[in-house]
Amino acid sequence: MNLSDVKLVVTDMDGTLLNSKHEVSNDFFELFKKLTDHEILFVAASGRPLYGITDKLNSIKDDIVIVAENGGLVMKEDKLLLSNPLEKENLQLITNIINSIEGANTVFCTKDKAYTNSSSKKLLDLLAEYYANFEIIDSINQIKEPVYKTAIYHEVSAEKYLYPHFKHLEDNFKVKVSANHWVDISENNANKGHAIQLIQKLHDITPEQTVVFGDYFNDIEMLKSAHFSYAMENAHPTVKETANYATKTNDENGVEFILNQIITEKEKL
Repeated sequence: MNLSDVKLVVTDMDGTLLNSKHEVSNDFFELFKKLTDHEILFVAASGRPLYGITDKLNSIKDDIVIVAENGGLVMKEDKLLLSNPLEKENLQLITNIINSIEGANTVFCTKDKAYTNSSSKKLLDLLAEYYANFEIIDSINQIKEPVYKTAIYHEVSAEKYLYPHFKHLEDNFKVKVSANHWVDISENNANKGHAIQLIQKLHDITPEQTVVFGDYFNDIEMLKSAHFSYAMENAHPTVKETANYATKTNDENGVEFILNQIITEKEKL
């Protein structure tokens, strides 16, 4: 089993493919051309919304598969491969809990737009990077589109101040601490692992032919979907324990480091 067998490459975005300035390296786009030359399918899988991913990968957006909202939405060009929004009653249940938590600020994520009822300046500043197309609302009743994910923000620590309030929901929902300040909640099947398994099935690709990169809790299911699962050096310790392999940090182009190895092995064939 070696990298020359790889047919599918999947990477998370923030903390993984993107550096700490939220940039994609020029090296990646050069390597992407070589991946396509070797008929390797590339998937960007993120907690970001669809438009937040395509903004970063605009020049190749029609040549890749996009897994958005932690797996709630999967697109290839204009074709919808998977759609798994929150049921309305579940959205209301989650919202009721959020409203009882001091310091909780919510972003309701739909396919083309995000909504928030928060007045947190820190959150509103962050939305420009992660959810640029957003609207401030007074009530979830103003949202008419399907909501794929609730992203809950805490200015200090999501793991400490938010996650304990939602842990009891884990049997029925995907509850993920997705970054230092964020907890994401979606339907149980709306996770990156489920999305990657769907893509593998559609293209007849095995876990042994799959490479996955990740750094945080919302990447764990998809890391388990690949033999070549790589944790970034900057990953959460739990992610490092889950992954079979490790690579450099996102600021050291850890994804590109492994992509170079894949292409080198392919060129030996």
